[in-house]
Amino acid sequence: MKTPYNHIYAVLKINRLIVISVIIGATLSMVFSGWMVYTTYQKALHSAFAISTTGEVIPLKLIAQKESQEVEALAHLELFHKHFYNIDASNYKENLEKALWLGNSSVDAVYRQKKADGVYNRLIQYSLVQRIRSIESEVNLDTDPFSFKTTTRFEINRGAITDVYELVTTGNLIAVDRNFPNNPHGLLITDYFEKSLRKLTDESY
Repeated sequence: MKTPYNHIYAVLKINRLIVISVIIGATLSMVFSGWMVYTTYQKALHSAFAISTTGEVIPLKLIAQKESQEVEALAHLELFHKHFYNIDASNYKENLEKALWLGNSSVDAVYRQKKADGVYNRLIQYSLVQRIRSIESEVNLDTDPFSFKTTTRFEINRGAITDVYELVTTGNLIAVDRNFPNNPHGLLITDYFEKSLRKLTDESY
């Protein structure tokens, strides 16, 4: 039995629709791919990249941002330690008030413990002068929040005698709103801890 012509025309019509659909799909895919390539190229023109030691491509914008964060963190830690430990009978109240703006309740807890131990009373009673010699901080920007370790060397002048100490402190840094001049770097010290304190001999400094 012969296939009617109208069945052949129906099959050809379906085939034509399939071919047209495939052509349209391929065209749209090519247009989309071309648009993506163009967009990526335009972004690359306005971006710069660096190669890390492991061979990874890192946008310089991210590197600049990370460097900026490190500078801010180190400056914040230096400012805090200067206010908190660079004190004498005449300025300790003002300096400690400034320091407390830079940390959370963990800093306040250390301050209250020192106060309870009579540290500031002895400062007044014996006219002690505590001066910072150096502050060296290490900040890990790969953690969230940023962790830090600071080594502070300071001297305590007791008139004829001057003793030098090395204090190691640790904690974390979180981002907060800037508050000039109270907190110019927009960071807050948390989990603050005085890890170790040792008296240095003449040979060690």
